Amino acid sequence: MPHKLRYVRSFCSFSLKRYQRLRLFLICSYYNIDNTIIKYHVDSMHTVDTMKEIVNLRVHIAPVGFELDRIIIPAVKMKADKVWLVVHDNAAEDKSNKYRERIEKALEKTGIKTEIAHANRLRLFPIIKAVTEIIFKERKNDIYVNVATGSKIHAIGCMMACMLFDDREKIHPFYAQAEKYPEYEGIKQQTYGVAEIHPLPTYRIGTPKRELLEAMKIIKDAGGRIQKKKMAEEAEKSDIITVNARKQNFTQARFASLDKNIVQPLVETWGFVEVEEIGRNRWLKLTEDGNYASEFLL
Repeated sequence: MPHKLRYVRSFCSFSLKRYQRLRLFLICSYYNIDNTIIKYHVDSMHTVDTMKEIVNLRVHIAPVGFELDRIIIPAVKMKADKVWLVVHDNAAEDKSNKYRERIEKALEKTGIKTEIAHANRLRLFPIIKAVTEIIFKERKNDIYVNVATGSKIHAIGCMMACMLFDDREKIHPFYAQAEKYPEYEGIKQQTYGVAEIHPLPTYRIGTPKRELLEAMKIIKDAGGRIQKKKMAEEAEKSDIITVNARKQNFTQARFASLDKNIVQPLVETWGFVEVEEIGRNRWLKLTEDGNYASEFLL
């Protein structure tokens, strides 16, 4: 027989068109069956697992370096439901594999799920892109980004990824301060314990609007350089510019719309594109900054 844990009565009021006010009496009970908590009332029955779909999960993101405690302890203390581990994208070169395996086993024992994301640990923009993609996947949950683990470039990439989102209410970067910093001795972790967890503020980094990103993608897909005439045609096909002109003025109006809405912002505001003149033709080319930005924005 199920063991009844507690009995709760709750009242809620709502208005109906036919009735000014109706007080609805609900009986809500909790039962324990084989160590599974079941919530029951007249309209529905939920287990703890199904209720997780209703309640936001606590998701941690942590780059993997040569440490254990600063990933494991915050996840356990902060009651994480899942931890995303950001690991090097070349397994043969990744010397932190042993640490990742130990972290996974330790978290598994506490009932915390782990998932893996890959990024080149030596390059900033792949790290930003990997963390950004995780945040986007988990955007309905509360996300805690651990900037204390991994390398300094991991920390920079994690913070920049947090700043790329307009709505950062659910994004919480933090720094896990170690208790001890012993000398690094090869197979031992660099630090031990966690003395304190410091929340970090996030400030928004502006990103180009959707039309500009789509225009950059057109240029990138063309090899990083495209003739302006061709760009105008592609921009119209992709609906990132609007041309309201008669047939005899259409080509000129399309160029004007491309210049005003796409080229000028990308050249003057963002510095992601430059214009080259070769003979009578004009070409649009991604700048060095444009190439870097395209690695994590596109």
